[in-house]
Amino acid sequence: MPLLEVEDVVVRFGGVTAVNNATFTAEERRITGLIGPNGAGKTTCFNVITGLQRPTQGTVRFDGRNVTRMPVHRRSHRGMARTFQRLEAFGSLTVHDNVRVALDIAGGLRGVWRSQSAEADRLLERVGIADYAGERADAIPTGTARLLELARCLAGDPRLLLLDEPSSGLDEHETDAFGELLLALAGEGRAILMVEHDMDLVMTVCDDIHVLDFGEIICSGSPAEVRSDERVQRAYLGQSDEQDTRTDLAAFDATTVLPAVGVS
Repeated sequence: MPLLEVEDVVVRFGGVTAVNNATFTAEERRITGLIGPNGAGKTTCFNVITGLQRPTQGTVRFDGRNVTRMPVHRRSHRGMARTFQRLEAFGSLTVHDNVRVALDIAGGLRGVWRSQSAEADRLLERVGIADYAGERADAIPTGTARLLELARCLAGDPRLLLLDEPSSGLDEHETDAFGELLLALAGEGRAILMVEHDMDLVMTVCDDIHVLDFGEIICSGSPAEVRSDERVQRAYLGQSDEQDTRTDLAAFDATTVLPAVGVS
């Protein structure tokens, strides 16, 4: 049984259907990609899964339990953790203290009375930003802040990680290291669901990929299956905003990776 099951989810905002009967899963020890053109409904799906957006209809199950109407904090306690497109760190605190706050919250009363400094150091080392421990969170590079958010998520030892555009701001070397980290985290038994614009990363680390277009899942499968699907090619090649396309679409074919586009 998949750890996460999203079944026939619909989200309407007035007369606009942002997500239309979306059905997909995420399994333990696997990295699942959720991709699609700008405005396809990916972040809205994340909001439904984590409880920030109530669906118009449909069901979300986590570890076999219906959590569709469960509050955000209870989903977190059951093992969900999420990063956001918009950075959410405490800017006036140091990188180290940001992680300590997350550890204190995850530990409850035990976290209040027990020093978490060493564990914060370990998590910063784990995600590769220990050198920034003493820096204010609002003074670090964007890519480093993304990794800080991941460290804070790991403070709760989640079973499901939902990562929204996690490689934004990372250079090529950092992205390669991040991909290795994702594989290691999945290897520990976690399910990872990732919205990501870097298609090289998606095609390299993901076991399964679901493609959203205009709120609908148009393709699900392995990276090779998604790459060769005609509906996926049309969805990406149909982009009209050149700023959302970071590769030469004229060179796109079924043997190359999908062009990277903006996510939402």
